[in-house]
Amino acid sequence: MIDIHAAVAMQLTARSVEGLPDRAATSAAMLAQIETVAAQILQAKVFIEQYGGSPLRLAVLPEYLFTSYPGRIGIADFAAKVAIAADGPEYAALGAVAQRLGLFLAANAYETDPHFPGLYFQASVIVAPSGDVVLRYRRLNSMYAPTPHDVWSKYLDIYGLDGVFPVADTEIGRLAAIASEEILYPEIARALALRGAEVFVHSSSEIGSPGLTHKQLARRARALENLAYVVSANTAGISGTAMPLASADGNSALIDWKGNVMSESNSGETFTAFGDIDIAGLRRARRKPGMTNYLSRQRLELFAAAYAGSVQPADALGSGDIPDRDHFKRVQDAVISRLSAAGLI
Repeated sequence: MIDIHAAVAMQLTARSVEGLPDRAATSAAMLAQIETVAAQILQAKVFIEQYGGSPLRLAVLPEYLFTSYPGRIGIADFAAKVAIAADGPEYAALGAVAQRLGLFLAANAYETDPHFPGLYFQASVIVAPSGDVVLRYRRLNSMYAPTPHDVWSKYLDIYGLDGVFPVADTEIGRLAAIASEEILYPEIARALALRGAEVFVHSSSEIGSPGLTHKQLARRARALENLAYVVSANTAGISGTAMPLASADGNSALIDWKGNVMSESNSGETFTAFGDIDIAGLRRARRKPGMTNYLSRQRLELFAAAYAGSVQPADALGSGDIPDRDHFKRVQDAVISRLSAAGLI
């Protein structure tokens, strides 16, 4: 176990592939960008290790860095043109980068699954210095894209709960992933922490601000309430779309298990959100009785009944039906109507 090591949130520009003609062009663009990112991480590694002395062992990349978001492309069309296979060349290239640089690399991408043809899931993946994928987490709460919860029964049969809430036990601590706006949902972080997670890698693409944003507040809360580090990488804008470049830019951050912001980036491409992860110190805090040991003070049976029902329905896509984009809004409209009729909202 490496007790103290450095981690960095790489704030980089996502590149939209929406205008590319086909799958071959999309894959070529992704592979080229992976090599660019490798050089950027290398420069960050050299600076951080010279600046602070601790070895850089964890680099986190922003959300959908290599493709940007789907826009209004149909689900099946986006899956065919953009989403990558779990054994595809893009993940192999990321593995080669992690191996070459001797660190854990956390990335976020859209990927296909042979069990659910025509669909895609947003995946957060951690690649070890060996080049192997040691964690694959698929986003569970998304507004306009399929999730494992939408095909819940079949997904559980295939992957089980360990595949839904994975935690990787590594030499730099127990790692888990939270995708994008899921940082706003405390249940996801808590479920991972109760499985041992000590460091949350958070790939995001969000609006930055000099004032506190919802996600900034949530990152601090998730760290504090779970006694866990959060390494959060935001995009440095999204290129290749009509949206102004800096609309999703800034505020990448490293947050310690007390909820303190150790470092935070301004706007633009940068690696300035970096610092030391002290796993031994975190474990001492988790094992020490006291009022601030919130993780050990959970009384989960109190909430079992409240969480037994469903707000958003499971299996909204059956065992893998391919929806149109408006399906997700129709489901939410129905949920709001039901909660309103019940007098709950």
